[in-house]
Amino acid sequence: MRAVDISEKYHNESHGIAALDTAVRFEPAATKAYRALERMIVTLELAPGSTTTEGALIERVGLGRTPVREALQRLAWEGLVDIRPRAGLTVAPLNPGDWLRVLDTRRGVEMVLAKSAARFATPEAADRLHEAALAMRQSVIASDVMMFLEADKSLDEAIALAADNPFAVRLAAPLQTHSRRFWFRYQRDTSLAEAAEHHVTVIRAILDGDEDQAEKEADRLISLLRANADAAVRR
Repeated sequence: MRAVDISEKYHNESHGIAALDTAVRFEPAATKAYRALERMIVTLELAPGSTTTEGALIERVGLGRTPVREALQRLAWEGLVDIRPRAGLTVAPLNPGDWLRVLDTRRGVEMVLAKSAARFATPEAADRLHEAALAMRQSVIASDVMMFLEADKSLDEAIALAADNPFAVRLAAPLQTHSRRFWFRYQRDTSLAEAAEHHVTVIRAILDGDEDQAEKEADRLISLLRANADAAVRR
């Protein structure tokens, strides 16, 4: 599959946002609850090491007990919350050294996903990759960290769709969430442009159908993130 220029294909900047909004409207309640709680954890609205209750989160999310409980079970499996019966919930703490461990674990699976995505990407997946790239560029123009985080998550989901490898996706998804939380805590004040450009080069290689290059660009992206993590540990 040969990629066209991202800005040429998506000259209408509202296209990607509208498509994402449409997808969100049709999400199951449990998925909406998960997204809301994950966002609160990643952006430290639910502070690392803090305690809360299921009832308090139901009120904050505005959804029912069942979807919130399902979301919390998923977050617990991903290592983002610790559920203690009759004692409430604890948000996972943040240790800078763990960021290095997360990225070292991510590297191999991200390379597998990028290479597979370059081989198997469907037109639908390609459209979502274009949308993610546009959203990432918009976040840089606006200097909007929250928009960048949403674009980064959309990119991970687009690559997951393109790769057609559910085993790798299940390994990667929680690591990606942990990585975003570390990045928000320790690196959000650094240049968005450099991070965005590394992400976009991965997208280009995938859309070009260049498996080897996609694998290399994914490796380079993790190397950039690891350099950031290493700097955070040294501080």
